[in-house]
Amino acid sequence: MYAIVQAGGRQVKVVPGAVTTVDGTAGEPGAELTLDQVLLVEKDGGEVLAGAPFVANARVVGVVEGEARGPKIRVFKKKRRKGMRRTKGHRATYTRVLIKNILL
Repeated sequence: MYAIVQAGGRQVKVVPGAVTTVDGTAGEPGAELTLDQVLLVEKDGGEVLAGAPFVANARVVGVVEGEARGPKIRVFKKKRRKGMRRTKGHRATYTRVLIKNILL
C-alpha cells in the first residue's frame, strides 16, 4: 500500500513505516502530522483510487522526526564583457516524517 500526497508544494510517494522528507518546517519533533492532500492511493490488492484532485476522506498520518538541511545550492550570474559577477546560494530546510498509517 502506498499513497502520493502533495506536501510543501511537491508530490511525494509515501509508504507506511518509511521516512520521507517534506519541504519546510512542519512541527516539533515527536508531534503528529496529518497530510490531507492525498492525490492517489494504491491498496494491497492492486486497486487504485485516484482523486480529482484529491481522494475523498483519505489522509496520511505521520510523526515528525526532526529537521534536515539539503545540499548547498550555488547561484552564479554573469554578464559578459561587463565585469558583473554575482554568487549567491542557499540551503533548503526539510522535515523528516515517519509515516505511520494511510487512512481511507
